[in-house]
Amino acid sequence: MNRSLIVAVALAAGGALWIASGAFLGEDGQAAQDPEAALPAAAETAPPPMAVRVAHYDAQPRAAEIVVLGLTEASRTVVVRAETDGRVVSLPVEEGAVVDAEAALAGLDLAEREARLAEVKALLKQREAELNAATTLAREGFQTEIRAAEMEALAEAARAALRAIEIDLARTTIRAPFAGVVDQRAVDLGDFVQRGDPVATVVDLDPLIVAAEVSERDVGQIAVGQQGQARLVDGRTVAGRVRYVARVGASETRTFRVELEIANPDRRVPAGATAELRLPVAEVQAHLLSPAVLTLDDAGNIGVKVVDAEGVVGFHAVALVADSPEGVWVTGLPPAVDVITVGQEFVRPGQRVAPVKAD
Repeated sequence: MNRSLIVAVALAAGGALWIASGAFLGEDGQAAQDPEAALPAAAETAPPPMAVRVAHYDAQPRAAEIVVLGLTEASRTVVVRAETDGRVVSLPVEEGAVVDAEAALAGLDLAEREARLAEVKALLKQREAELNAATTLAREGFQTEIRAAEMEALAEAARAALRAIEIDLARTTIRAPFAGVVDQRAVDLGDFVQRGDPVATVVDLDPLIVAAEVSERDVGQIAVGQQGQARLVDGRTVAGRVRYVARVGASETRTFRVELEIANPDRRVPAGATAELRLPVAEVQAHLLSPAVLTLDDAGNIGVKVVDAEGVVGFHAVALVADSPEGVWVTGLPPAVDVITVGQEFVRPGQRVAPVKAD
């Protein structure tokens, strides 16, 4: 065999052996470790679980409430109208005045009414005298019963005319139909009004009504006579009674009108002001939490993040029952639960954490 060929084969064999030796020996000549053997060492350097602060909560009985915004309204509103014609000659009360029932709101001139009254009274006196004479003559046989009946009819017509003029005279004083407040006055001195013309608007502010629209989901839980509360715009909370629940909803919103009647003896609360209507409907087991612990899941559901006994994070969707100065009342949690109060935004459900109990 050619000597140069033998040398080339020897060199190639030696190179292959040298390359193969690198797969099994490290740089220091020691045997290389299996790559999988390095995994335990990597696991030993993994970061520790994140620390979060948690607080323990226990469920408590709480009255569930329907809470909606509404407006205060007068319990009665009447536009007082003239019942006879005449010129306005007196206006005893101003707009905004508190009046009693039957209080005079305006006075019309009497015009010829007093003269007509005197005329009708004289006519009635004459008819009654004629009736007495006809009755006496008929009793003695000097006049027929028919003539006496005619005199009776004429006398009754005179009495009716007197009643009509007396009613018309009374209507020249326009009065309040009930105790309330003169909200608007539609006439001034010297105005001429005809029958049916508006004179003033009177509103009854005691009791006052808080009216609100309740959803079709909740209206079935409300009944007439049920107790409730209204939080007024000035911060006061007053108790009241449900006096009306609509049985036909608004077609546009699918909501139902509910009216709460509250006392307003000093008429300090006006109609048309915003008020929050609160109607207790049931007692539930709820948790009182700080609003700061509430968060959202990926689907946008409101809830809280909790930690179980193994230190694993969980998410519970909650429903708001009521709010108070101390916090919010929610349902949807287990009876006893550890809620993450600090760090909930940095952990996800299923993650293991190191819970630290709050003081």
